[in-house]
Amino acid sequence: EVQLVESGGGLVQAGGSLRLSCAASGFTFDDYAIGWFRQAPGKEREGVSCISSNDGSTYYVDSVKGRFTISSDNAKNTVYLQMNSLKPEDTAIYYCAVKRGYSGSYYPWEYDWWGQGTQVTVSS
Repeated sequence: EVQLVESGGGLVQAGGSLRLSCAASGFTFDDYAIGWFRQAPGKEREGVSCISSNDGSTYYVDSVKGRFTISSDNAKNTVYLQMNSLKPEDTAIYYCAVKRGYSGSYYPWEYDWWGQGTQVTVSS
């Protein structure tokens, strides 16, 4: 059974930083991509970043480019999202998810397993 557990959310002032972690377990396939998504109240779930298992290719939505960095530690089966220069509009519940196949995607419906989410709140 695939399990994803996010951590690292919290309350931070605008301009601050947080690092989210996604601990993954239960994989039985080699080709996969892990994505970070976020959902603000009243808004649709949005793809933020993803990383591919085959070569570590990374992808970012325009609104976070230059501020967020996704990385993975294969020894710990953990994917991180370093978030710098946070803005109030980054406030949301952040989820990690995994999909079969190594191609990255921002579409939630392409992901098969999801974590429970972690709240990020950025105050102005």
